[in-house]
Amino acid sequence: MKFIVSSSYLLKQLQILGGVINNTNTLPILDNFLFDLKEDELTVSASDLETTMSAKLKVESDSEGKIAVPAKLLLDTLKTFPEQPLTFVAEDNNTIELSSNHGKYALAYADGEEFPNPVELEEPSSTLIEGDILATAIGKTIFASGNDDLRPVMSGVFFQFSDEGLTFVATDAHKLVKYSREDVTASQSAEFIMPKKPLNLLKGILAGSESEVLIEYNDSNAKFTFDETQLICRLIDGKYPNYEAVIPKENPNKLTIERNQFLSSVRRVSIFSNKTTHQVRLKIAGAELNISAEDVDYSNKAEERLTCAYQGDDMQIGFNSRFLTEMLNNLNSDEVQLEMSLPNRAGILTPVDGLDPGERITMLVMPVMLNN
Repeated sequence: MKFIVSSSYLLKQLQILGGVINNTNTLPILDNFLFDLKEDELTVSASDLETTMSAKLKVESDSEGKIAVPAKLLLDTLKTFPEQPLTFVAEDNNTIELSSNHGKYALAYADGEEFPNPVELEEPSSTLIEGDILATAIGKTIFASGNDDLRPVMSGVFFQFSDEGLTFVATDAHKLVKYSREDVTASQSAEFIMPKKPLNLLKGILAGSESEVLIEYNDSNAKFTFDETQLICRLIDGKYPNYEAVIPKENPNKLTIERNQFLSSVRRVSIFSNKTTHQVRLKIAGAELNISAEDVDYSNKAEERLTCAYQGDDMQIGFNSRFLTEMLNNLNSDEVQLEMSLPNRAGILTPVDGLDPGERITMLVMPVMLNN
């Protein structure tokens, strides 16, 4: 088995695939990249059993073979090379020899047949979506998903596809984000929960990409195919909570304010908040929003006044400043609207502008009880 490939092209592909490999693997074979060569096409795969990702690379070769190469050693070596052609030759003594312009390097390889085969999806449903739209949908929701091992369904992003549009939802029971697109539809209805790790990989690769992504899915697995890359992952098993039930429908109190100004103010004031509750108090009366925080234990307190547009009754409501900051950070609009009903009901944050046609974002944040 022998092939020639550009060093920077190979490194770029391997760095993307390297994101799949865990630092500690139960099976030693998973510390490797699988190289599967068929003449001038090299398929490189990486897996952690839950997620398998592979990319097809164009190389110069007329041989074939299948070997598993140590991922960390190969990546560390490739990072040091300037752009040049590299020659890989698999020797009989279970080492692969890598030749550059300046030297030779030998890496021990394992038998490629030991590498786990990716799951084949039987009779999957499918939908097509633009890469950049998928990356945006993941980016806008993934931060709101939970990390609780006891509630695995909340540790991923819920995909809801129908002929009316696509909806992506994430929640950790304190905050919830619902991102929907009415300009992209699926041929048939489907619902599944995607784990975080493959989503973060997809988000990184697809940001700004114009390529079409084919998403295929069944009850247990999903497969994403784009350009020369494919990612297969196991879905999170379980039923997603009924998120529509927690979004309050009647919210008579509506506050509209400039996003950056609101964000900076919450950030500054929250420095003075209690270190366990991170509570900030919003007090709204007329066209004035008063943001305050107090840490009684250390006699620290801060208060700021902002002007805003407000319709509704005067009210006071407490929020966890970390959640509020995260949400405001994840919006790109100039102005945001915060809708509320009562101090003990969730507030709904939506962007006023800056959305594509057919794009909708609803963010929900649970209040913190105020102790007067």
